[in-house]
Amino acid sequence: MSSCFTDLAQQYIDGEWRPGTGSWDVIDFNPYDDEKLASITVATVDEVDQAYQAAARAQKKWAETNPYTRRAVFERALRLIEDREQEIADLIIAELGGTRVKAGFELHLAKEFLRESIHLALRPEGKILPSPTEGKENRVYRVPVGVVGVISPFNFPFLLSLKSVAPALALGNAVVLKPHQNTPIAGGTLLAKIFEEAGLPGGLLNVVVTDIAEIGDAFLEHPVPKVISFTGSDKVGRHVATVCARHFKRSVLELGGNSALVVLDDADLDYAVDAAVFSRFVHQGQVCMAANRVLVDASVADEFTEKFVAKVRSLKVGDPRDPETVIGPVINSAQANAISGTVEQALAEGATALVRGSTTNNLVEPTVLTGVPADSALLRQEVFGPVVFLVPFDGEEEAVRIVNDTPYGLSGAVHTGDIERGVAFAKRIDTGMFHVNDGTVHDEPIVPFGGEKHSGLGRLNGETTLEAFTTVKWISVQHGRSGFPF
Repeated sequence: MSSCFTDLAQQYIDGEWRPGTGSWDVIDFNPYDDEKLASITVATVDEVDQAYQAAARAQKKWAETNPYTRRAVFERALRLIEDREQEIADLIIAELGGTRVKAGFELHLAKEFLRESIHLALRPEGKILPSPTEGKENRVYRVPVGVVGVISPFNFPFLLSLKSVAPALALGNAVVLKPHQNTPIAGGTLLAKIFEEAGLPGGLLNVVVTDIAEIGDAFLEHPVPKVISFTGSDKVGRHVATVCARHFKRSVLELGGNSALVVLDDADLDYAVDAAVFSRFVHQGQVCMAANRVLVDASVADEFTEKFVAKVRSLKVGDPRDPETVIGPVINSAQANAISGTVEQALAEGATALVRGSTTNNLVEPTVLTGVPADSALLRQEVFGPVVFLVPFDGEEEAVRIVNDTPYGLSGAVHTGDIERGVAFAKRIDTGMFHVNDGTVHDEPIVPFGGEKHSGLGRLNGETTLEAFTTVKWISVQHGRSGFPF
């Protein structure tokens, strides 16, 4: 495994593997045992420019390549992932502390999205539209935007890099990818290696491992990329959107969330408990769609709470390589300290800990809190870790008000014995996605994914990915002769 990391610990620019020339290194650590996995000298502003220029040069020919030919690259990439699935899973476990279940979940989705990209290559369609002018034909072509800049996060790095990179390439664009500093391999150079071996021409996918401390806003401000696809926090997303707007670029933003899982009075409580525990604690709660808040009708709150607490207490915390482990480490010590601070703040505000987990290095045990004051800021913000707030409510009206009382609007779920009651409830929630009788954590290749309010701008997946990474061009043809007023 260590040799795998060492081999991929470089920049990938214009089809070449090379070291960065910055003055410092990104050190890639295993968050569970602090083993040093790799050291990567950061890319400079000049190397970001080289990557974008290479992408611009390669893109024109790629866009003119028959889409059936383009499609074959993604078919080969899928086979490579399938052939090396265990190796990639081990890499995910080592680099980001994902459990075996989480690594399997991420790889399953990654393969599904790659399959969709195979089809996406053939999806762009043009139109011929009528004109009020005699003899005129209006043709509308759907064309690639050109070059797409992708910035991916640390929580599902392989999937969330692939989710923008593969469709953008399939649609005839070139890409420059900047993975998160904590996951430069799984979120960056691993993809470059897979696509290189799959036969993607050099220059079409470039990976720069670097940091804002080295390059500032150069990745965003560079004149070549026409679209920036960013997945991360709303704080950084706001900055990305501002810079993009200033430079007349399109931004696609998949940001944070503060999702709620709601248990109505007629829910199947055992099933709701299972859904709620998964929705909060999958990948240590480091998921934008995770259920920060679990809202329970007061009439069933005692029974639900007893079962929920018992299940949370049963979750095994420890080495993510152990197949029995459910809760592995969070990504780094700063994250662990932030989670501990959230718990301390809640307790200081008067909350009660039904389960109080301890923190050892980056291993953060689950905490279940209740009695958080209704006006607490904690109920309105994203908590990126294994901490959950149980909130009782009296009736649907109060539940709707509480769920919507947050600046975020990404995902959510409601549990009820009446499906249409659940759908009616879901329609009243200000989110981009909401699920009836299921968990809050879902992503599917052809269903629009994205949020409202501070949870993002734009959508990805299926037709919405087509909109994100292509543009339309109107070409009119006058078959007769136009009349001009002078």
